[in-house]
Amino acid sequence: MEYPTLLPRFLKYVKINSRSDEHADRFPSTQREVDYQMVIMKELEELGLSDVHYNEKAGTVIATIPSNVDWDVPVMGFLAHCDTADFNSENVKPQITENYDGESKIQLGDSEFYLDPAVFPNLKKYKGQTIISASGDTLLGGDDKCGDAELVTFAEYLLAHPEIKHGEIRLGFTPDEEIGTGAQHFDVEDFNAAFAFTVDGEGPGKLDWGTFSAAQFELDIQGVNVHPAVAKGQMINAIQVGIDFQNSLPQDEVPEKTEGEEGFYHLMDFSGTVDNAHLSYIIRDFKRDGLEARKNLVKEKVAELNAKYGDRIKLKMWDQYYNMADELAKHMEIIDLARDAYRACGLTEINEEPVRGGTDGSQLTYMGLPCPNLFAGEENMHGRYEYTVLESMWKAVDVMIKMAELQAERNK
Repeated sequence: MEYPTLLPRFLKYVKINSRSDEHADRFPSTQREVDYQMVIMKELEELGLSDVHYNEKAGTVIATIPSNVDWDVPVMGFLAHCDTADFNSENVKPQITENYDGESKIQLGDSEFYLDPAVFPNLKKYKGQTIISASGDTLLGGDDKCGDAELVTFAEYLLAHPEIKHGEIRLGFTPDEEIGTGAQHFDVEDFNAAFAFTVDGEGPGKLDWGTFSAAQFELDIQGVNVHPAVAKGQMINAIQVGIDFQNSLPQDEVPEKTEGEEGFYHLMDFSGTVDNAHLSYIIRDFKRDGLEARKNLVKEKVAELNAKYGDRIKLKMWDQYYNMADELAKHMEIIDLARDAYRACGLTEINEEPVRGGTDGSQLTYMGLPCPNLFAGEENMHGRYEYTVLESMWKAVDVMIKMAELQAERNK
């Protein structure tokens, strides 16, 4: 189905800079996120949703679509995040390519950059459809302003069509997903849903209910810096110790050499001098015991180097999130609801491959809110080559409407 308000709403949203900041010492991490949330909040109020409010503890805009049936239906929620990723988000200039031919390069504004189907083969799937991209200087912001626009359009449509029977539905617009800190503040009690779905995935047919389990660690290495002329037997080069640690890890278990359900160690930052060095890593594995084994290997390698150099490495390690499949396996009726809605909307090929990453749902599921992830139509997220497809966004709204209908029917 076509939703005429969706495209202008989306274009309005992406022009608002709502980038988060992992280095901030506040929550939400940027005021611009809050300012953007207030735009959404005002729109929800104008559409006539109930109990529209901003939960300061959670940094989340929450609103309710009231039930229009006279029987009890467990409350279902939909969530989308309001921040964009760590790439230029100022002065976004969306461009629209209608009736894409499936073969041509799409120049990004006046820049030297193109969306090339030879590089990005998913473009070929969207022949005849409407591609929305940016100017080459910024990201588009479809991650997750696709989801934001879809949730508001979904609410608008249900309120305008009371003939579609549904139970009570909760909507949430969250901060700081891109920096991994938003979900930990989420107020499950205030949201008050039996389960929810994040709307923050890729193309139509993608249904995410398995993710990595994740940890992060940092090493701080204290060296011994003396003049090179007299260094023998005295100097301990902190940079070299960091290199030794990196080389002690499995060299093929890195992002650029793994795929599917293979885990990895990923060195994200390495800085320092002879005197001191700092390394930052993430660890990923689909199995909890696999994650623990990786963490233990890190500890072993640190202990070996400390024994060699005299306790000069300080290790800080913490878990980030766990594979939500382990918990969602207890709630497969939620996955079945999404599957049935996909099929009813003509999406017969459902891609349930585990996500090589995480979602807010990874944390929310373990906080008592079972929360798989639906597609939103995002492609090439987190950079200048990001694009979305209007027809994919329409289909996401179709799926949410069908889920609302099925949820009411099954609880009658």
